[in-house]
Amino acid sequence: MTLNLCVLTPNRIIWDSKVKEIILSTNSGQIGVLPNHAPIATAVDIGLLRIRRDDQWLTVALMGGFARIGNNEITILGNDAEMSTDIDPQEAQQALEIAEANLSKAEGKRQVIEANLALRRARTRVEAVNVISY
Repeated sequence: MTLNLCVLTPNRIIWDSKVKEIILSTNSGQIGVLPNHAPIATAVDIGLLRIRRDDQWLTVALMGGFARIGNNEITILGNDAEMSTDIDPQEAQQALEIAEANLSKAEGKRQVIEANLALRRARTRVEAVNVISY
């Protein structure tokens, strides 16, 4: 049995295909979704989305959003997302270093919040590239 997974961002469709399982980062922790999962709607956190097709795992860097799960259909509306295979590892590492430097220079509450958000996004992209496939 499979699930229909659709991952959408404002600019494009990241994924629209059948999968066997996903692991999703939510605001209350990671959840695993298998066929016949109970219906839920949840906020999606900045983090990794792991997708299992047959015996292969794929990774997506997901930048927050919302997910709806029910009737073996999963729809994720993301603020932004990238397949790990589309991320340049050197560029992601450089962006992480810049984000860390920007956080250390941030002054005022607003700058600190924005710098922390940029750092979480940069870390997620680096993690997506470095994830070990099962």
